[in-house]
Amino acid sequence: MNWTALKEKLDLYEKLMRLDKPIGIMLLLWPTLWALWLSALGRPDFMVLWVFVLGTVLMRSAGCVINDFADRDFDKHVERTKERPLTAGKVSTREALWLFSGLCVASFVLVLLLGKPLVIWLSVPALFLAASYPFTKRFLAIPQAYLGIAFGFGIPMAYAAHQGGVPAEAWWLLLANVFWAVAYDTEYAMVDRDDDLKIGIKTSAITFGRYDVAAVMACYAVTLGVIGWVGYSLHLGWAFHAGLAVAAGIMGVHYTWIRGRERMPCFKAFLHNNWVGAAIFAGIALDFLISGRSL
Repeated sequence: MNWTALKEKLDLYEKLMRLDKPIGIMLLLWPTLWALWLSALGRPDFMVLWVFVLGTVLMRSAGCVINDFADRDFDKHVERTKERPLTAGKVSTREALWLFSGLCVASFVLVLLLGKPLVIWLSVPALFLAASYPFTKRFLAIPQAYLGIAFGFGIPMAYAAHQGGVPAEAWWLLLANVFWAVAYDTEYAMVDRDDDLKIGIKTSAITFGRYDVAAVMACYAVTLGVIGWVGYSLHLGWAFHAGLAVAAGIMGVHYTWIRGRERMPCFKAFLHNNWVGAAIFAGIALDFLISGRSL
């Protein structure tokens, strides 16, 4: 294989892993960062932070690969996805499975570097969730809830890495992430609703029907409520609450975009959730910085 052919193949792998579209990485990374800062009271261990950030990139990439493998026959009927490398036949299913396996092995090696038994054990269900999510769209009415668990499993792992256990607040944060994922991925599903109805894929946008916008806003509210309760229980101050207020304002803007149920504004709202996660994290990090608290 010459250099040109190799470069073209690597470009296809990059697109298969969606490294050219980092929004998924950010939506996976923000809740992990929330947990890393909260579990370490604002002073995360550098090695733990490095492992989790890199692991987030690897596992999101692996999730995209297995998602396209699972949906390769469905994606050809959807305008937005029909040119994806696996669906278009530019990457073989064998290549995709090897790439998925390689990414998972690399992620597991990172976990081993931490040398923390509970984190290693928690990586097993984390891998199962990431690998099985794409197939839940065949039978779950709201597969986005499953996605929220998969996308948020870095939360209990972060607590295990810093504290050696998983307290109740970690599971509450995971619950908040489930509702957040249902909200933003319903916005995403609203973009493809017509195509998904034709091919038989189940999504929250279809399940919620004409109540989709109300469901998104309700899930946003629960997300803020649960995170707010966690912050209150940890005695976080004004900076944390200011971050939640900014996030709430951003969510309000999303309402103005999705209420018309038009494809592009809904997609814009989905992408804009990056700023929701960032606002919440900024509030957490700033609160610990101002207070100067430590373990």
